[in-house]
Amino acid sequence: MRRTRQVAASPVRSASGTWGVIAGLVAETVAQSSVLSRDEAVQAMSAAEAVGRMLIAAGHLQQHPITLVAGKVHCEFTTVSGTAALTLEENLNPVPGSAGAEDFTIHLPSPAPLQELVKAAVHGHARLSDAVPPAPETKAASSGPLIDREALRRAVTQR
Repeated sequence: MRRTRQVAASPVRSASGTWGVIAGLVAETVAQSSVLSRDEAVQAMSAAEAVGRMLIAAGHLQQHPITLVAGKVHCEFTTVSGTAALTLEENLNPVPGSAGAEDFTIHLPSPAPLQELVKAAVHGHARLSDAVPPAPETKAASSGPLIDREALRRAVTQR
């Protein structure tokens, strides 16, 4: 299930403050799973912190999200800067739906000027990736018809 979270950046928060909010959202979302470790998410986000602050400060996260894939959850984290950040109504609640997740990956965007730094950060933790995230599952693609006509027909004829 595709979700999004927009986080206010400058002038509301510094790049470090914005990264802290995103890292907290990722960790709290992962922590909903009984199998995954919040600490591992914190460690992964710490490994990416330096490049994450650069992505925020340079405005890359306004158009190119950090994507958390945890089970069925596909959450894109972007930032909003300038005057739009002043009026942004943020949803800073953990992203629902990761309770059944058994694995997670944090996909970092890799814009041209920062590709080598992103690649270095990705090598710093196994949960980080600079690959394009997989397409989120859509409910329509994964579910069958809403009504099983054959089952209804059997139920009616057995009465």
